[in-house]
Amino acid sequence: MISLIQLTQNLLAHNVTMLAQVEYSYSSSSQGQAPGPVFWICWLAIMILVIAGCWKVFTKAGHPGWVSIIPIYNVYIWCKIVGRPGWWVILLLIPFVNFIIAIILSIDLAKSFGKGVGFGFGLALLGFIFWPILGFGSAQYQGPAVTAVSQSPPAP
Repeated sequence: MISLIQLTQNLLAHNVTMLAQVEYSYSSSSQGQAPGPVFWICWLAIMILVIAGCWKVFTKAGHPGWVSIIPIYNVYIWCKIVGRPGWWVILLLIPFVNFIIAIILSIDLAKSFGKGVGFGFGLALLGFIFWPILGFGSAQYQGPAVTAVSQSPPAP
């Protein structure tokens, strides 16, 4: 019985020591270190460009530019710009549904500025490129892409 206990302890002890065979030396790699200053400068420049692009888009649509930097309220105004009801903001809070709604809003925004569906997908998936293009480009706001008539159910 004692030999069985010793055998079990030796097997367990041996397996546990095998788990501890990981080297945590960071001397030759960059794992575990914060990004350098070049990364933060590039990130800040991109964020300023995106914010300025959003600001211009809201201004072109006839709303104050500062609305673009207020969380949740900016999405509410975005819904109003494209002609969707304001309660769609709630749909953006539901996981997985929010992806579909964001794509629909992006396509509607592109159509509101005279762009196509492809540009709308670009707004949704590569916003850091397409929002500044929409804001600083020559596109003009043409009114909501979705009108009240197209949202209402058909008459019986």
